[in-house]
Amino acid sequence: MLKNTGKLAGKTIFITGASRGIGKSIALKAAKDGANIVICAKTTEPHPKLPGTIFTAAKEIEDIGGKALPCTVDVRDEGQVNAAVNQAVKKFGGIDILINNASAISLTPTLKTDMKRYDLMNGVNARGTFLVSKACLPFLQKSINPHIVNISPPLNLNPMWFKNHVAYTMAKYGMSMCVLGMSEEFKDDGIAVNAVWPKTAIHTAAIEMLSGPDSADVSRKPDIVSDAVYALICKDSKKVTGKFFIDEEILKEEGITDFIPYACNPEKVNDLMLDFFLDVEDSEQLIQLKDDKKSSTDSKSDIENIFKAIKANISPELVKKTAAVYQFNLTGDESGTWFIDLKNGNGSFGKGQPSQSPDATLTMDSKNFFGMFTGKLKPSTAFMMGKLKIDGNLQTAMKLEKLMSSLKSKL
Repeated sequence: MLKNTGKLAGKTIFITGASRGIGKSIALKAAKDGANIVICAKTTEPHPKLPGTIFTAAKEIEDIGGKALPCTVDVRDEGQVNAAVNQAVKKFGGIDILINNASAISLTPTLKTDMKRYDLMNGVNARGTFLVSKACLPFLQKSINPHIVNISPPLNLNPMWFKNHVAYTMAKYGMSMCVLGMSEEFKDDGIAVNAVWPKTAIHTAAIEMLSGPDSADVSRKPDIVSDAVYALICKDSKKVTGKFFIDEEILKEEGITDFIPYACNPEKVNDLMLDFFLDVEDSEQLIQLKDDKKSSTDSKSDIENIFKAIKANISPELVKKTAAVYQFNLTGDESGTWFIDLKNGNGSFGKGQPSQSPDATLTMDSKNFFGMFTGKLKPSTAFMMGKLKIDGNLQTAMKLEKLMSSLKSKL
């Protein structure tokens, strides 16, 4: 973990989406230096499933020595943004650092993205980042060491990151394009404009609500992002701008070599899920079937053998714990439809569609299916790369990873 230096004492930091998650983690890290934190978020009343409001975040900040100004802000609303900026300047005398963290996400393909969701993502991510930056810039120009940090990814034009959720990618890249343009536009003012993006999935209350508690096993704590942002905004703004940083890379430069403390589950550090927009080796290069020299006729038994192994591992206990029906739509060399019923009776499997609607449907190439069940391809990696498509309950789909793990030594 990165130690505090006290360099942010007295600095005023304006953070969007700061009532929980990464935004709040950044706020708390800076507050330990004695920074003034402007908490901007929409949450003023407790959410039924997500903890934290701008007021509870303010109390946490003040409890550790910082000063807080909670502001009700929808970053799409120009009036609310300008009002929050004016309140911050009136209370603290200026703004030194802006963290554009607020974001909206919907991982849906084009035909399943309604325009209300499209407008929300582009309104919060791209427009909101531009608007808040625009409102803060006149005051950043007066600061001694001004920084803007957008929590957004490097601009990776690999089509893989567009084909499955083009609307989200466009919106998120809008934040990154603000870095590209504003860093040059305000370079002569000495304002650093950079992006920071996590190398792995980050575990937050929102992610847990979406994916279930097992998501912690493939995620790191928000602390790794807040430590990276802290290290960046302590640097000379005139010497670092227009960069797209990965959290882990920043911390390595700061001398951090042990990243295990950042893992939610230290025993699962080798199972961390790479974040979106970061390329990994193509899954087909990661997967090598049992024998490279085996004939195509021999390989036809691969999928059938896996399902035979699954049958041997089905138990009443597994059925009780899982309580789900899975359908597998396989393409490629061994195309076909299979199912695993871990909900009814003593469990069953077979070729074709299940007798009742599946709780989760997984679509992938048969080679990737083989790779996942033999431990040569992480399901999380396959999903992030677009090699695995999941329809239905994502939490239910994640339960299947435990069954995959039990089969690794048997295949």
